[in-house]
Amino acid sequence: MAKQSVTSDRLTATAIAEAAIRLPDHGGPDALSFRAVGDALGVSQTTIHRRCGESTAGLLDLCMDHLATQLPTADPGTPWPEGARRAFTALYEVLIAHPSLVALRGNRPWMGEVLLERLTEPLLQSAVTAGMTPTAAVEAYRRLYLFTLGCAAFVDHSDHAQTQQRTRVGIAVLPPARFPFLTGNTEDVLRAVVDHNVFHAGLQQMIDIAAIDLYPLR
Repeated sequence: MAKQSVTSDRLTATAIAEAAIRLPDHGGPDALSFRAVGDALGVSQTTIHRRCGESTAGLLDLCMDHLATQLPTADPGTPWPEGARRAFTALYEVLIAHPSLVALRGNRPWMGEVLLERLTEPLLQSAVTAGMTPTAAVEAYRRLYLFTLGCAAFVDHSDHAQTQQRTRVGIAVLPPARFPFLTGNTEDVLRAVVDHNVFHAGLQQMIDIAAIDLYPLR
């Protein structure tokens, strides 16, 4: 990875975030540290601490804010179901592009003013405009948000063939008497473990359920 030199007086939040995101992307979760970010930017570890605080939480917050800028801005005229599908699909794609960062974030909320402005606030406003109560809007948002985070966190991002082979080996050692479904439907299991449609189809189903009262069948 090429090292870039940035003078401390020109060190921007964007430069820190981009350097910090690249480290785990290339070297896994253990590659991220204040020292490594400083080395990548040609500044001291103390300089990075000065901008992000003493805890890695501040560094991760900076990364998340930067990634949130990649989310599309909501069009106020888009109906809530379509807006929700686009927004959470975009969030999912951002997250699966940086699996090591997802692992580092752990169970801490993926919140911040940028994400709230790009994702949360527009979808809540859109849901209420479409006819949901504020409580129903928040509940629908949280279901979709947590579903998206969960799918992104547990997707296997390695080579599909390797993932399927590891799964095949694991199933092969299971006793069929105790695991009749897994051992009897191995090929179906193998197709599902590398299929992002688990997220896309599930997201659409959840949106459709939430929208039933907004668009009743006639």
